[in-house]
Amino acid sequence: MGQEVLRAVGNEPELEAVAGVDQKVNEELSLPYCSGSIPLINDLEAALIEYCPDVLVDFTVASAAMSAIRASVKHNVSPVVGTTGLSDEELSEIATLCRDQGIGAVVAPNFSVAAVVMIHLSKIAAGFFDHAEIIEMHHEQKADAPSGTALTTAREMIKSRGKTFIHTAAVKETIPGSRGGELDGIALHSVRLPGLLAHQEVILGAPGQTLKIRLDQINREAFMPGVILAIKKVVEFREAVFGLDRLLGF
Repeated sequence: MGQEVLRAVGNEPELEAVAGVDQKVNEELSLPYCSGSIPLINDLEAALIEYCPDVLVDFTVASAAMSAIRASVKHNVSPVVGTTGLSDEELSEIATLCRDQGIGAVVAPNFSVAAVVMIHLSKIAAGFFDHAEIIEMHHEQKADAPSGTALTTAREMIKSRGKTFIHTAAVKETIPGSRGGELDGIALHSVRLPGLLAHQEVILGAPGQTLKIRLDQINREAFMPGVILAIKKVVEFREAVFGLDRLLGF
């Protein structure tokens, strides 16, 4: 994702990458960027102070993201965060940090425009069906399950519906967990396999009919229009924005 972001930023005349951060590097290195390079260092706070960026883009892991966000907001650098697995408490902390500092942030579980449209359509459909399940499929190295996109989809569907869905439990579950996880009546199933990138299917059921809303992201380029939009828009905000909905006008 870092490489994709650099390529996308490099193709935008209004944007410029100034540095990269990787805690595993032992000395300052150069990171290929456009026809030249930018510094790659292991100290985020030092990079924020020395290179004075307007925006920090974070696609790491949940255990690392919060410290990066705290440092970013502290130095008045707007974070754009695609890291998933953040808890409700951590999201609440981000909102408080940004509000207190008067700085914008964009935190999204999925930067694909198609994903945002999928969630929007699922919210509309939620009011017409009593039963729903979500199957999300990702590459085998994805750290969290279910995915942030699946959780966001389920939560938004429940909020739009205004009540829980009806969950049909197995009378006999031969293998524990066969019906997946459950959130307010929505069963969530996670698939992790090589060959997948990011896919999700929302299935809603009623007597004699089902509705399927499916998203397939086949390469990481799918996320870049949303990332670039967030980078450009985040500096206009004075609060944390969660999801791309507001940026797209939903």
